[in-house]
Amino acid sequence: MKKLALHWKILIGMALGVAFGFVANNLSWNQFVIDWIKPFGTIFINSLKLIAVPLIIASLIKGVSDLKDISKLSQMGGRTIGIYILSTVFAVSLGLIVVNVVQPGNTINEDTRNELMTKYSSDAEKRQKAAKSQEEVGPLQALVDIVPGNIFAAASNNGNMLQVIFFVIFFGIGMILIPEEKARPVKAFFDGLNEVILKLIDLIMLAAPYGVFALLAALVVESPSADLFVALFYYALSVVFGLAILIFVLYPLLVKTFTGIGYKQFFQGILPAQLLAFSTSSSAATLPVTMERVEEHLGVEKEVASFVLPIGATINMDGTSLYQAVAAIFIAQCFGMDLSLSAQLGIIVTATLASIGSAAVPGAGMVMLIIVLGQAGIPEAGLALIFAVDRPLDMCRTVANVTGDATVALLVGKSVGKLKDPSVKNWDDHYGK
Repeated sequence: MKKLALHWKILIGMALGVAFGFVANNLSWNQFVIDWIKPFGTIFINSLKLIAVPLIIASLIKGVSDLKDISKLSQMGGRTIGIYILSTVFAVSLGLIVVNVVQPGNTINEDTRNELMTKYSSDAEKRQKAAKSQEEVGPLQALVDIVPGNIFAAASNNGNMLQVIFFVIFFGIGMILIPEEKARPVKAFFDGLNEVILKLIDLIMLAAPYGVFALLAALVVESPSADLFVALFYYALSVVFGLAILIFVLYPLLVKTFTGIGYKQFFQGILPAQLLAFSTSSSAATLPVTMERVEEHLGVEKEVASFVLPIGATINMDGTSLYQAVAAIFIAQCFGMDLSLSAQLGIIVTATLASIGSAAVPGAGMVMLIIVLGQAGIPEAGLALIFAVDRPLDMCRTVANVTGDATVALLVGKSVGKLKDPSVKNWDDHYGK
């Protein structure tokens, strides 16, 4: 018998958790769920938080050190990184606009919000103290805080992730600048560490169905109000709407404007990679198909595709970044938090930088979300609110990630003269290949 795929297990765990929560409510088993079921959900969240710092250190050092090719392809490398960063900033900004317009978290009534705030009152007190201390510092303190005085102290707290990211990028630049033979053993270590971390994520995600069951059962028991599930529907709708704008409006518009490739040809070329991305929720697993479609069906020469697409699978996570922005504001709205403009700008910076270190595997986006929440002072336990719908949204945002990678490959290929004329029907005969 064919083994059941993990995403089906997670969906089953989600459904059973909701059902068990409602049964527990009717049978007055609330305390049993809180004492004996909820702790397993807490353990699952803690395991995700546990892996966050090692994941971003290993992934980001690998990604930055891989850019040594920029010494040979400086023009291509600069344009690739620049476009990836701009597209990610746009995606995060779009997510913030959508969630602030729809305001899915505000559909929760005051009673449910008060329950949530009471549950996490200690977190609220910490945020209030942090806000008071922030008022007493100078205007450039945020810039000062990015540079850590002690990297080990910074790495001990997920809330200091910007400091960790700064050090990791600085470290990666140092690896690029020293002779390759001296950097090779260091790079080999971090490449190996990255593989170990990815395997640990695989192991953690094996427990996801049970973690989701515990989280959802506790969520229903502790917040039985139906308006929370209405809020989840609007939250998912906000994410999907934002991703649809990226996939069906922004990317094809950029491709048409700068390369001349039409809407139909673009989607015919990239559709198999999109379908694989949707089914696997992994940019890395989709990468071979993405490269084949971009080279053979969209006309990007191998020299460009083999450089741009692997980097994109590491640092270009537009769909993930948009989702992180929507999720962070949604959770804040659920807790009645009114984030200031500066706090939301901080989310743009953090989500953009975190996406660079986001592994191209299922579930990594949730780990990166912890970084965004911690930096913005939003209760990390709010993950319980959105885990129920994370798997289908993960599938959708991976499609956006892969489509964004293909778009950037086309734009870079065109800018460096490495894109075959889309009007030519037979590339092999025309280009003598």
